[in-house]
Amino acid sequence: MKDAPMQASQIEIVPFGPDHLEAAVALSRQAGWPHRTEDWQLALALSEGMVAVEDGKVVGTVLVTPYKGDCATINMVIVDETMRGRGLGRKLMDAALLAAGDRPLRLVATTAGLPLYQKFGFHETGTVLQHQGLAGEIAAPAETEAATDADLPAIATLDRLAFGADRQGLLSYLAGIGEFAVIRRDGRVSGFACLRPFGRGEVIGPVVAADLGEARKLIEHFIARRPGRFLRVDTTAETGLSPWLAEQGLAHVGGGITMKKPLVRQAADPAVTTFALASQALG
Repeated sequence: MKDAPMQASQIEIVPFGPDHLEAAVALSRQAGWPHRTEDWQLALALSEGMVAVEDGKVVGTVLVTPYKGDCATINMVIVDETMRGRGLGRKLMDAALLAAGDRPLRLVATTAGLPLYQKFGFHETGTVLQHQGLAGEIAAPAETEAATDADLPAIATLDRLAFGADRQGLLSYLAGIGEFAVIRRDGRVSGFACLRPFGRGEVIGPVVAADLGEARKLIEHFIARRPGRFLRVDTTAETGLSPWLAEQGLAHVGGGITMKKPLVRQAADPAVTTFALASQALG
């Protein structure tokens, strides 16, 4: 008599612990993602994580990153390629929704993941455009300067206006592992950008500015300081930044689909716009 095929219901969903980290890195590499151990540690420090385990092996991951009570992002949803088609993605999403509580939710979907998220009530809201490449040699803009610790409250305020949620915890973490640049108007911070290690090199983001010109200057601040280095920027289609990034040698190499649940259109603050994401996982 043949054994019955193993069902997804036999897979256990457990809290993401330190002993799961190595397996999670391996899963993200299997998916073609560039995340290092340090990149997972950043996300885990800010998130509640769950893993799917079968016979002691990690076969799936999901993280929920809350921004206080304002919203949460669901990210790092990965299913081992040998386990697909068994309902594991749905089980991971069930666990994520439970962890998120009643917060409004955001995520960036792949084309393959889109149908699953739509079944959970997520709606498309836009497109993420991933740009990366080796930085060219450009002159440093005169309008920007390195941020100081005293600028962090102003940076957090601008980010909240642009993103629509309080991400002070994320910004404080990024300040510890990377660096910020700012633009000032009348002595006050009017825009900022962050640079930090990620994946194959470094990522510029978030970038929040009053207009496209200021956003370019903030990105130029870091490009000028990293000639020949591998840089990545995740922007959105509506910002208009993508063609300029390509001109700087940062080619468009892919992206994702932004989604929300419920579909509530944030009232945009006319003073600031998010021109580049902290990451596709963290928004």
